[in-house]
Amino acid sequence: MNFPAYPRIALTIRVKILVLFLALSLAALAITGYFAFSAITNVGSYAQGSSQALGAGVVNDSSTALLSLGEQYLVRIASDQANFTDALFEDTDSEMDILAAQTAEFQRNAPVVSSTPTYMENNPPSDPLSGAVLVFAPGATATPGSEEARTLAGLADALKAVYTSDNDMTSVYIATDSGMMLIYPGNGTLPKDYDPRTRQWYIQAAAQEGLVWSDAPYVDAGNNGLVMTCSRAVTAPPYGHWVIGSDVSTKTINEDFIGQTLGENGYAVLINQNGDVISRPGLSAGDVRWNEPFGQENAFSGNDPGLGVVAANMTAGMTGIGKVWFDGTETYVAYAPVSSMNWSLGISLPVSQITQPVEKFTGKIEGATQDTGTHITAQTDRLKTVFSILFVVILLFVLLVSVHLSRVITGPVATLKEGAAAFGDGDLDYRVTIRSGDEFEDLARSFNTMADALKENIGNLKRTTAEKERYAKEMEIARSIQTSFLPEKMPEIPGCDISAVMIPAMEVGGDFYDVVPLRDGKWSFVIADVSGKGVSAALFMAMSRTLIRAALEGAPDTSAPLCTANRMIARNAPSSMFVTVFSAVFNPVKLTLACTNAGHNPPLVVRGDSGEAIFLQERGVAMGVLPDMDGTPEYVQLKPGDLFIMYTDGVTEAFDARYAAFGEDRLVRIAQECRTLSAGEVRDRIIAAIREFTGPVPQSDDITLVVIRVLPHP
Repeated sequence: MNFPAYPRIALTIRVKILVLFLALSLAALAITGYFAFSAITNVGSYAQGSSQALGAGVVNDSSTALLSLGEQYLVRIASDQANFTDALFEDTDSEMDILAAQTAEFQRNAPVVSSTPTYMENNPPSDPLSGAVLVFAPGATATPGSEEARTLAGLADALKAVYTSDNDMTSVYIATDSGMMLIYPGNGTLPKDYDPRTRQWYIQAAAQEGLVWSDAPYVDAGNNGLVMTCSRAVTAPPYGHWVIGSDVSTKTINEDFIGQTLGENGYAVLINQNGDVISRPGLSAGDVRWNEPFGQENAFSGNDPGLGVVAANMTAGMTGIGKVWFDGTETYVAYAPVSSMNWSLGISLPVSQITQPVEKFTGKIEGATQDTGTHITAQTDRLKTVFSILFVVILLFVLLVSVHLSRVITGPVATLKEGAAAFGDGDLDYRVTIRSGDEFEDLARSFNTMADALKENIGNLKRTTAEKERYAKEMEIARSIQTSFLPEKMPEIPGCDISAVMIPAMEVGGDFYDVVPLRDGKWSFVIADVSGKGVSAALFMAMSRTLIRAALEGAPDTSAPLCTANRMIARNAPSSMFVTVFSAVFNPVKLTLACTNAGHNPPLVVRGDSGEAIFLQERGVAMGVLPDMDGTPEYVQLKPGDLFIMYTDGVTEAFDARYAAFGEDRLVRIAQECRTLSAGEVRDRIIAAIREFTGPVPQSDDITLVVIRVLPHP
């Protein structure tokens, strides 16, 4: 059937969505930015005019009086801020005392199960705030199932409560003499060679009673930058020392504790009793790693004599103010002690900030300020109204576009479903008509081409039943069509070597595999086995593969698309036919697999460093059996050198002359022996082993293999 040609620009679905939402975003930003710019410009112009009018009436007042008031103000600010910082650290001390009491109580009682889940370090939670992580240091004497480990895990609720009650903490944890460490939030980012028992915060707390703060900031092993640690040892006869600790980053100390209370020209610094800088704006770890010493800044290192005097007064715990020169600018430094920590807080401000002219005409300033406030209020109200209207308009526009997009995307899928149902019922005269200019139109043409080819083959087979050579030729055509549904070649994914093969037991088979690109650079590896053999299995395989690929392509993950494909397959599946499917979402950056199993053989993971063989455990119901499919993905962390092997039952259930099966044990042994070879060589070794095992016995089922090897680091 010839369709009329229409002039159009063919774009992929991904490009269409990108263009539409990009245009939407640009339009919204342009409109919003225009009105916002106009309103802010008016406010700024009026404020500037008022400032100029006020400046004309301002005269210079007594510098001596200003300096005196400014000095008193700075000292008061420094004292207030030091007291505030002192109170914040005392709060942290109180929280740690409470946690220590809870820890001691837990040590004296039987283990309890915490409502906050505890994860192992090699399988941390996807959301760090959803659970704690239990880490075992090198040489740890405790084991995950021991009573001490279960008792420690019972404190996950207490750690979470302390962390939640104090948003200044970056993490809170408990380490033990046996080499365990329970951490909340559960980031799972500690280096493998990290041992808390060798860290200074642990050693100091274990050697003395009471709370201990680290003398100076250090680089955190959990990627939190520079931190200060408060720790305390809790001793119990069965377990020895348990040291609780909490980290506060220097960034948090600077932003939340000492702050920048004097505007952009003010500067706050916190030093210890030795003059070492604990926190200041811009202080960071730089390129220093967690196991390297961090070079300390010292307040006595400056060349200005006045700075040395101020630093000496600060380390002596005094309150006062002094003048120093910073970068050619005369600057006040007001300081006050943080008593509970034996530290000192200093606040600096250029002298010129204080000696600025004071307002002379109060009435004029008040009038101008009132006018400015009135105008700003009017402009603010206008902005609120404009933004509200724009929000409603943009919201309606996005809603309309979303509805249109849903129809554009799901309409071709529904048409393909109807075509698949018609083909499945044997109506090969049915034709799928889609005019979308994207992959769906190509898929419709493939459906129609497949229908034409199948119709022609069936007609030829009816007319030439006795012609075996003709029959073989027609079946070869069907096999070519089926093969066209398989990837011509594996995609080139950086850091991976991929090889696959499908060997049908008859002229055509019911197995297939596919590699589907997802969003954000991820890939979905799919392998499936249709029930039955021959042409019916091939047709069902074609429909299943088409629906699964159409649902997966461009999706962020596989959960929702596979559910959609399952519903379509269940509606159109002939009686007693189903398909087992295994899908793995591969993240080439993190080397992770999110696996979904719908009744398929469990894939095999062979570790490249140890040769350990692992069969995935997650199983589900085959697609097409039930209208709804659910299941929890199984996550696998791959490492360089690992093998990931997906296969159908034609591999493990290949039989020899005595009806013995090839089995999983032989598959594991061969994979372990050749785990250092390329993916193609691993695939060939497995196929050769199957042929050698079965000997002259005909192949009883389709054999499909997908081998993925994570390349080792160069």
